[in-house]
Amino acid sequence: MFFKNLTLFRFSAGIDLSELDAGLAETQLKPVGPLELSSRGFISPFGRDAEALSHRIADAVWLTVGGEDRLLPSAVVNDMLAKKLAELEEREGRKPGGRMRKRMKEELVHELLPRAFVRPSRTDALLDLEHGVCAVDSSSRKNAEAVVSEIRRALGSFPALPLNAEVAPRSVLTGWIAGEPLPDGLSLGEECELKDAADHGAVVKCQRQDLQSDEIARHLESGKQVTRLALTLDDHVSFVLGEDLVIRKLKFLDGAVDQLESTEREDLRAELDARFALMSAEFRRLFAVLEPALKLSRADV
Repeated sequence: MFFKNLTLFRFSAGIDLSELDAGLAETQLKPVGPLELSSRGFISPFGRDAEALSHRIADAVWLTVGGEDRLLPSAVVNDMLAKKLAELEEREGRKPGGRMRKRMKEELVHELLPRAFVRPSRTDALLDLEHGVCAVDSSSRKNAEAVVSEIRRALGSFPALPLNAEVAPRSVLTGWIAGEPLPDGLSLGEECELKDAADHGAVVKCQRQDLQSDEIARHLESGKQVTRLALTLDDHVSFVLGEDLVIRKLKFLDGAVDQLESTEREDLRAELDARFALMSAEFRRLFAVLEPALKLSRADV
């Protein structure tokens, strides 16, 4: 259950979670209806068959938004619509107008929806009450904001905004490659993306590359700036940090995972509980390093 990506939001300190469980119960995932395209709501972090809709360890809360989507490819709908339109034209000797085409398509969708396959999904979120940060396991801003909206729906009020930096993140990332000292514990990885400062300028993506090589230095000398950078925090986590402040390719390394292997657990829930405890602790450590380095805003939202 380790998160793989982190889209971060800042929320006001002192948020009231006393009604969280009641709110989650009211916004629990309901099966998608026969004429619905999708459904969203909360499920248990421990799986859809478990009862608890949240899990908390100290100042870390684990929430999971579940989804059900009916798979109705537009290509299938359009193909069947074309056949029906052709039959109608042959029968009546005229082409249907735009209004007729629209009505026929709506009727076709209603006919096909109840027979469409349903695809389940889940997106996890971590509420770090100590730092006032919501971390959503998604690299998509749109999907992450949908999760925050579900939390807001459950709580009635959840004033959260996307993470914001007081300095340009690409200037900080570029400086780290150019030789400026990194925060304690951070080291460069072997992946980066560089962009020309001009609009629609050149983009260079490097993987398995020494980021302090002469080749990279030449790109910096030509005016390119770093927009994504692979980093490692001690030997515990590796990740790619973007100028959009989204953390991608998050991976927990041996230095962190070894702590799990040293303890035996009796069941899956105990294992997931231990993994969440470890992940939330490592996230707090990582955020404590990035917050001052990027001058992440603490402004009330």
